[in-house]
Amino acid sequence: MRKNKILTFYNPKMALKEQIESNYSMSPNKPKLFMEYLKLNGFEENIEVFSDFEPFEKNDFLIGHSEKYVDAFFKGKKPLCENNGLKWTKQFTETVTYTNASLYNAIKSSIENPYQICFTPTSGFHHANPNSGSAFCTFSGQVISSVKIYRDTGLKGAYLDLDGHYGNSIEDSRNFVSDLNEAIPIGCNINPIYQHKSYLKDLEHRLEILQKQIINNNIHYLVHCKGADSHNLDDMRGQLTTKEWLKASEMVYCFVKETSLIIKKPLPLTISLFGGYRRKAYNKVLDLHLKDLELCHNILCG
Repeated sequence: MRKNKILTFYNPKMALKEQIESNYSMSPNKPKLFMEYLKLNGFEENIEVFSDFEPFEKNDFLIGHSEKYVDAFFKGKKPLCENNGLKWTKQFTETVTYTNASLYNAIKSSIENPYQICFTPTSGFHHANPNSGSAFCTFSGQVISSVKIYRDTGLKGAYLDLDGHYGNSIEDSRNFVSDLNEAIPIGCNINPIYQHKSYLKDLEHRLEILQKQIINNNIHYLVHCKGADSHNLDDMRGQLTTKEWLKASEMVYCFVKETSLIIKKPLPLTISLFGGYRRKAYNKVLDLHLKDLELCHNILCG
């Protein structure tokens, strides 16, 4: 049995204090907004917040990015500092050091304490490439986190990227980061395709392949990235109805439970938020993320 509270890696410095109206994406404010939503809806009793983690430093970002891009972002040099599609501010540079560190520390903790489900209320990672940000993503947090973990432990991870858009940062970084193919093996950046029932069928097929890799000890931890923009009422027009969106979450958490029974130990699991763009009804985005966490808690935490 897993621990009954989800360990949540959240520090208020992960979010902008105020929303910048010129930003289409709410990603820079999402950690704060979601944590407030959890409290408002009574889910706070099911999480344990850990805030005492250190932000990333420049050398951490150089794992996955060129020095030219990293310097330009932190010094506010245009156009590179705003190639992510977000307005640059000094405070924004601080938030990304914490969001990327939150993802890394959540994954690391899930490995060290596999009975503990870990959660990072973050997004803004999976479209960045080695030389630039892109599509509301600044740094490739998945690449940086998994390479750091691989270099420290030799353990390999898989990402179930159920965001509405293909997560290209891992694939775009394979030629830039020498040991990325070891940290996240080929085929382990999992992005289901198609729509509706075909999407769910594709996810089922990919989970079957992943389970074999876990059983063969080729994958040691899992990160579930459940973007709300895969919902078909999102501004970006995703692939799934509400029922199907929740079914995909249920499939993932049942997969984790079943696989843990097969390997006779808990599969380390981290959950992240990723996309969601319903600007005129943003609580709908937050509510989907909440329902995903509720499913996780009900299926894996008893």
